[in-house]
Formats: sequence, C-alpha cells, structure tokens
Amino acid sequence: MDELTRAGRLRVLAICCMSLLIVGMDNSIVNVALPSIHRQLHASVSGLQWTVDAYTLVLGSLLLLAGSTADRLGRRRTFQTGLVVFVTGSLLCSLAPSLGWLVAFRMVQAVGGSMLNPVAMSIITNVFTDPKERARAIGVWGAMSGLSIGLGPLVGGALTDSLGWRAIFWVNVPVGIVALLLAARYIPESRALRARAVDPVGQALILVVLADLIYAIIDAPRAGLLSVGCGGCFLISAAALLGFVLYERRHSEPLIDLRFFRSVPFSGATVIAVCSLSAFAGFLFLNTLYLQEVRGFSALHAGLFTLPLAGAVLVSAPLSGRRVAIRGPRPSLLIAGTALCLGAALLIGLSDTTSLVWVAASYVIFGIGFGTVNAPITNTAVSGMPLSQAGTAAAVASTSRQTGMSLGVAIIGSIVNSGTGNVIGSHLTAASHGAYIVI
Repeated sequence: MDELTRAGRLRVLAICCMSLLIVGMDNSIVNVALPSIHRQLHASVSGLQWTVDAYTLVLGSLLLLAGSTADRLGRRRTFQTGLVVFVTGSLLCSLAPSLGWLVAFRMVQAVGGSMLNPVAMSIITNVFTDPKERARAIGVWGAMSGLSIGLGPLVGGALTDSLGWRAIFWVNVPVGIVALLLAARYIPESRALRARAVDPVGQALILVVLADLIYAIIDAPRAGLLSVGCGGCFLISAAALLGFVLYERRHSEPLIDLRFFRSVPFSGATVIAVCSLSAFAGFLFLNTLYLQEVRGFSALHAGLFTLPLAGAVLVSAPLSGRRVAIRGPRPSLLIAGTALCLGAALLIGLSDTTSLVWVAASYVIFGIGFGTVNAPITNTAVSGMPLSQAGTAAAVASTSRQTGMSLGVAIIGSIVNSGTGNVIGSHLTAASHGAYIVI
C-alpha cells in the first residue's frame, strides 16, 4: 500500500467516521421511534424488543467473521460491500409492511453494519502508521462513537415527528452512498500478510448460542420461564455453548482463541462490557417508552430530553481516555460503575409525576458512567495480550458490547413485559421499578 499524504489520511479517517456515524446511530435512533412503530404496526413489547435486538444480535455475532474476511479479501472491498448491504437494508426497513418484515430487514442492516466498524478500524490502523498520529485518529473515532449515540435519539425524534418512523432509515441512504463513492476514490486496498482462516462452524455455533438465549428471555413473559419452548431454547443455547468451547479448543485457527480468557484483565473487561452495555441498552429502552407513553412527550421532545445523557457521554468519554493513559483503567472503571448504579438507582421509585429535573439529573449521572466505561474496557482487554493479538482482543471487546446491548433490551424489556401483560402503557411505571433494580 502506497504511503498517503496527511490530507489523504484525514480523508480516509473522515470516510470511516461516516460509516461509524450511521451504524452507531442505528443502535439508538430506533429507540425513540418505538412508540410510533408500536402504534402503526400494532407491535407488542416483545415485538419492540426484537426490533432493537435483531440488529444488535446479528451485528455482534458477525463482527469477528467480518474482521477475518476483510483481512483475507481486502479491507476496502469488504468495507464497500458492507455499505451496500447496510444501505439496502435501511431502504428495505423503510418499506417494511409489517413488524416481522421490519425485524428481518433490521437483520440485513446488521449484516452490512458488521462489515463497517471493525473493518474501518483496521483501515485506520493501517493508514495511520505513526503511533502518535494513530492515537489522535483513534481519539477522533471514539468521539464520533459518542456523537453517534447522542445524535441518534435527537435525529430519530425529529424525523419521526416530521416525516414518520420510516424516515429514520432514510437518513442512512444518502450518507451511505456518499461514503461508498468516496471509499472507491480515496481508500487504498489492503490485506493482512497472513489472514486468519474462516471458522464457519464456530460462527454458526455462536449464532445459535445468542439467538436461542435472546429468544428464550424475550418469550419468557408470554410462555413462562419453565415452559417447554423457553426451556428447550435455554438447553439448545447451553449445548451450543459447550459445543463451541469444545470445538474451538481443537481448531487450529478458532473464531475466538479461548486462551484469551486465561488473562484476568481480558476476562474482566469482557464481563464489564456485557454488563455496562446491558445497563445502557435497558436504560434507553425504558426511558424512551416512559417519556412518550407515560409523560406524553412527542418523539422530538423525547429525543431532546435525552440530550443531558448524550452531553454527559461526550464530555466524560475523552476525560476518561486521558485518565486511563495517566492512571490506568481502574479509577475510570470504579467511577463508571458508581455512576451507572447511582443513575439507575435514582429512578427505582419512578412515578407518573416524578419531577423531570430529577429524571434529567439521573440521565446526566448515568451518562457520565457510560461515557467513562468505554475507554478502560478496550484498554483492559488488550493490556494482557501480546501486541500481535491486540486487534483480535479489541474485536472481542466490541462483540461483548453488542452482546450486552442485546441482553439488556431482552432482560429489561421482559421484566417490564411481565408487569404490563405485553401491553405498552399499562402499568409501565410500576413495572419499571424492578427493571431499574436489575440495571
């Protein structure tokens, strides 16, 4: 690959950030449109859970596969393919005639999304060869991640109020097409000197593990936790997990090297990623429904009301990164855990008339916790790994985040579902108390 000028490298960074913006927003932009989707497509609570989880589940499951595919076939080619699939999926979502089709098209979106973020990070790493310049580029990348989360509810609310919920998917189309054209013009092709082999068996098993687990959790309020259907899904998930461990231990080039988990920092970071992102996804899911269905906010006003949370994330994320560089990850992790717990605890007694100042204060505290946790997760994940394995360790940490988001919506949504009888608006506030305790 020829060395790019500084302007060329910055163009590549901007193109990669465009992909992060649309994929990141889709993790949060849909939440604010859920009440509108519920009304127009007659969706239940569990249906809304699948609208969110179909995306995060598939995205998280395919991140590692996308990374190895890009190393083998070419990073620019994989990146461009991801943009085409993501834009196509977004367009199909906007045309979905029913909830079932919307969930299916969200999965198409996720397949494309899985080929964007990890591949874009590989492109950035290969283009920015100077360590200091690379660190600054990754810092911009991290800030864009926080910006995408913050913009999601705001953009989603504005589009839903003015044009309807289908418009939240239209925004991806022009951005994706522009990124595709720019990628073809400015991003150089690159491949790994020695790409990892594709592990289709491991990939299939991890999909079965996560899909059956999420399905059982979401279906439990309707069928019962000990029903044949839920019990069978839990057993299949457990059996697939056991099969995955046994198979990966014997595979010469596994999807996930299980030896990574012998590192206490790596294992700890994985657990922290799952728990913190579960808390965030459940928190966002609950509050979107509360603001619109209980407090009567429009989609736009609900999006605006989440700005304190987004602002806290944007401010605390870079501060956390600098703190990790100076003092290591532990102080940031302790601050993050404390803030996440306190922010959720303030809403355990939530009522239909709770002061909105109190609610906004909880958003700020929770946002500080979420913004603080991301930098030390990645740092902790890679700190116990050899440099040659740092990229794979970071990819596993990203997979853990997406898995956590899927579990958060499934678990928290099911707790609320049990208290409302799968009817949105019925005793929603009272049903959320137990969910905040879990968060």
